[in-house]
Amino acid sequence: MINDQRYVILSLELHLFFSRIMKEHSFFLEAGFTPKDSSLANEAEYYKNEFEKLLSYAVSASNGIIRSSVLNSGEFITDFTLGAEIKTQNFTGIDLNQNITKMESELHSGSNPKVSSNRVNYVSKLNVNAQRLLEGLINFKQKILNGILSCNLFTVNYPLLIEHILREAKLYLSLVNDLENRVDIDTKDIRGTELFWDQIMMEHSQFIRGLLDPTEEDLIDTADEFAHEFKDLIEEAQAITDATINSITTETLDKTIQLKNFKQAGTEGISSCKIRSIILPLLADHVLRESNHYIRLLETYKYM
Repeated sequence: MINDQRYVILSLELHLFFSRIMKEHSFFLEAGFTPKDSSLANEAEYYKNEFEKLLSYAVSASNGIIRSSVLNSGEFITDFTLGAEIKTQNFTGIDLNQNITKMESELHSGSNPKVSSNRVNYVSKLNVNAQRLLEGLINFKQKILNGILSCNLFTVNYPLLIEHILREAKLYLSLVNDLENRVDIDTKDIRGTELFWDQIMMEHSQFIRGLLDPTEEDLIDTADEFAHEFKDLIEEAQAITDATINSITTETLDKTIQLKNFKQAGTEGISSCKIRSIILPLLADHVLRESNHYIRLLETYKYM
């Protein structure tokens, strides 16, 4: 059972990472619908706005509370996030609240922060709100996936991408539920966490491969190679034992850092119009942040 201080820290860090991810999922869904499905686009817009509010509430409570290792990991925002939001909003005409990103850039961490009962209550309400929103968003994503797989709905997003973002929403909900039960999510189920994020990294590589222009042959080959390497890591993680877990975690960390560097170069190239693709700048930054998150988790596991 975690104490109030850890409950507040872990909850705020979780929302700073995942509520931004969810609002961007909603944005990508909205941008992917055809004019015929304007009602679905409106529903995606609703969830984008609601998760922006959740993120804003989390940011406003986080100064001096969150850990420096998490704040500096690049999982909340990167040097590209604000510019990617501006470009992506200009491309799509869909609003993104850049003030939140500016507020996040001014956050500072804390060391052994004092946590009042008011702060605990505030965070508890955040968690309950997140649970409600996530249940709705999960149902919405499932509805879209069912429509695509039954050939009743067209979107420019791959069916696998919908499955991918559905899994991430379910993970977020399960972690909020854990925190409400005072479970330490940082140390829970290392093997399961590695399996989950290895699959996410593999699929990122597959999406990048599929969204690059066919003329970008070298980048396509590199993305394909990463997809195969993470597929191998999934098989290794499935066979983890107490004796092998540290070596596999180290191997996974090294490979994830390599993929992160590839994504970072890609984000720069897409943002500066030097790479041909149909990848929105914000999507490039989004997958980069998820790599940064996974690297931080793996580094934590190495020293446990």
